[in-house]
Amino acid sequence: METAKHLKIGDKTQFSKSISEEEVTVFAKISGDDNPIHLNGEYAKNSIFKQKIVHGFLAGSLISAAIGKNLPGNGTIYLNQTMKFLAPVFMNETITAYIEVIDFPKGNQVLLSTICKNQDQKIVIDGTALVIAPKDIILVKQETTTAAV
Repeated sequence: METAKHLKIGDKTQFSKSISEEEVTVFAKISGDDNPIHLNGEYAKNSIFKQKIVHGFLAGSLISAAIGKNLPGNGTIYLNQTMKFLAPVFMNETITAYIEVIDFPKGNQVLLSTICKNQDQKIVIDGTALVIAPKDIILVKQETTTAAV
């Protein structure tokens, strides 16, 4: 018999992936975002980055993977995601999405801190996500205690 999964403030997970040039090309085809900064080396050489960069939303999709796979997990529904892009992601960099439960606003909603770092621990994306946890997950609200005087 499977036991219920409990979720509490401070719970964390992470998901890492190296993003290849081939994946960037496939993402460009799927999304329709064929900006040459992602696909054309000659064009990118003249940009502020001096080389091709990964689509911000491709790197940010690792946040969704961590949430959907791990925390809260299968069946989670997105309500909102903020992403502040702080640094470029280059081809073949390993990006890790770090997810942490920071609040339970109402009902089965979970507010998550969502940060992506590259292999050098540089923050490339900072944001938050608001999701609905699956019904089989029990949200453990922090109890306040008062000291006896």
